Order: sequence, then structure tokens, then C-alpha cells
Amino acid sequence: MYKILKTDGRAKRAEFTTVHGTVQTPVFMNVGTVAAIKGAVATTDLKEIGTQIELSNTYHLHVRPGDKVVRKLGGLHKFMNWDRPILTDSGGFQVFSLASLRKIKEEGVYFQSHIDGRKIFMGPEQSMQIQSNLGSTIAMAFDECPSSVADRDYVQRSVERTTRWLARCKTEMARLNALEGTVNPHQMLFGINQGAIYKDIRIEHAKQIREMDLDGYAVGGLAVGETHEQMYYILDEVVPYLPKEKPVYLMGVGTPLNILEAVDRGVDFFDCVYPSRNGRHGHVYTKDGKLNLFNAKYELDDHPIEEGCQCPACRNYSRAYIRHLLKAKEMLGMRLCVLHNLYFYNHLMEDIRGAIEEGNYQTFKKERVDRYTQGQA
Repeated sequence: MYKILKTDGRAKRAEFTTVHGTVQTPVFMNVGTVAAIKGAVATTDLKEIGTQIELSNTYHLHVRPGDKVVRKLGGLHKFMNWDRPILTDSGGFQVFSLASLRKIKEEGVYFQSHIDGRKIFMGPEQSMQIQSNLGSTIAMAFDECPSSVADRDYVQRSVERTTRWLARCKTEMARLNALEGTVNPHQMLFGINQGAIYKDIRIEHAKQIREMDLDGYAVGGLAVGETHEQMYYILDEVVPYLPKEKPVYLMGVGTPLNILEAVDRGVDFFDCVYPSRNGRHGHVYTKDGKLNLFNAKYELDDHPIEEGCQCPACRNYSRAYIRHLLKAKEMLGMRLCVLHNLYFYNHLMEDIRGAIEEGNYQTFKKERVDRYTQGQA
């Protein structure tokens, strides 16, 4: 159940209630692709840094260790020791990212595994079956994510197929949820709006999928090559055509600035690998911009990454020490940077929620954007 608590312009402050707990939105989902956050971060750490919801990937878990293995071990929540909500990405993005290893047909997609080359077939029914075995809180519909610069005719055909696939996903999920012994019989389904940067295709697709009365709606196929301005334009045009009484998820986005702008356009859910990936390379986020701890100027810097931050890294260690760990290729350096970045993102969302509640989101956004853009170091 999705309940809007406060609006400020198009920005929404809401609660999304699931069988695994209530999510306060806007929210950033911490990305654990293969049921783990890269950078040696455990699910017990995720609770300490304020994570509400974790995201894992259907295709990757199907390849390794295998969704049937996860099911035998009690489902993904039990497998990774996480009792809060989990969203599973359907594998549709791999149709885009593994373009050299796949062939798309009406029935689904034929892949070669990026691990061992074995042949894999995944269509809407198979994606739902895998996600049912995983028992995630929210399953994403299987779709094709066309390149943002793809030919218009191709995008049109792709979106029409994605709509047909969504209907198949809904039918299969209803069947699976009704089966005896299903890991999570309350599994929810989010549909995905596609259409690259063609406004009219996206709007027409939004109109079609909103009629299917799903649990939530995602905007996919952005942050895959288009400019930030194009992304914001598409959100401006499309989000108003998605149901107001359902959550909106912007897939794979993004930077703190992207999030601040997208919240202003009515988005509730976000995910991105940036905080963990950048952290593993010594790039850490602060309210005054991003720092590269490999820079020599931090060699003798005994300050925390960010003054006042209450993450495990900032409470206990200096920039100089973390820089030393990174230079020495000690895993602890990566771990501390990832923990800090995820804490930063989680608490950015907390501040966003507070600003919407207080009715001063525009002032808050401007202050954060100004500080962040002026401080890159």
C-alpha cells in the first residue's frame, strides 16, 4: 500500500507498506547485485547505515548461485540475512548491457552466460519464476531497455513488445503467488515505462501500462547515454501520466544532483551503483562535493571524510588513514569508503524527506545543489 503523506510541488513524501516492512519515500535502494554490496559490506552494516531497501539482480542470481538454490535455502531474505524489503531487477537491463551476448525474440531473450558461456533463455514467465524463487518483496517486469539513441522505429517496436511482455508478467505472477509453497505469496510487481528519449512513445506507453493496475511503476531506459537535460525533460513529460496513487521508480539513477532533480519531478525510488563503485576507487561524497582520497593533499589530513557525519568511517578514522589503506590496497579502505557513501546517500534521502515534510524542498534543493557543485575536490 502506498500512502502520500505530504507534497511540495511535484515532490512527494510517502510510505510504501510491504510484507517485509514499510519504506519511507523518497528512498535510495542500496545495490547488492549478487545478494551482496560490493566492498565487503554486510547486511548487518546496512542496518547500521540506515538502509531501508536493498536491490538484487535476477539474471546474476539465476546464473550464480542459481535461483533454485536460493529457494531451497529459504529465499533471498533468509539467504542473505536481510529482513527488510528487497527489490529484484528483472534481468531486462542485461538485455541492454549484454548486447553482444543476446538475441531478442517475441518469446524472450536468448543469452550466453557472461560467466561460462552457457546458453540461457529468459522471457517474462521465466523472469517471474526466478524472482518468485528468490522471494523478493518487489519483482520488476521483464522488459527490453533500448539504447537512448536507438532508431525511432526500433524503439516503437521494442516498447510494444515490452507492453506484451508486461501482460505476460502480470498473468504469471498471479499464478505463482497463488501456488502452495511460494516463497513470498505477497510479491509485488512493478511495470517499466520505456521509449528512449521519444516523448510521445513514452507518454503513450505510460497510458497503456497504467491501465494494468500494478503495484508500482518505473521509468527505465534513462541514464544510458542521454544528457541529464534530456532525462529531466522525459521525467517532466512522463511522470504526470503515471498513476498518482502508485510509487514511481527511476531505474539506475544516479548522482546526488540527479536525485535532487528527480524528486522534484515526482520520483519515489532510486538505485545506482555509483556510491559503492566510486567508494571502491576512493571517491567519497560530501555535502560540498566529491573527494578523491588518492589525492596527495589528504596524506596528512587528520579530519574525517566529512565533519559531523556519523557513518562508521567518519566516526573512527581520518582521511589520511583511509588514503593509506587505499594506497596499500587494503580491503578495509574500500569498505570504509563504500560505507560512507551509502550512509551519505541514505541520509541525503532522509534530509529530502524532511524538507518535503516542512514544505521547503525548493530552498533545500537549491542550497544542496549550490554547495555540491561548488565544492568538487
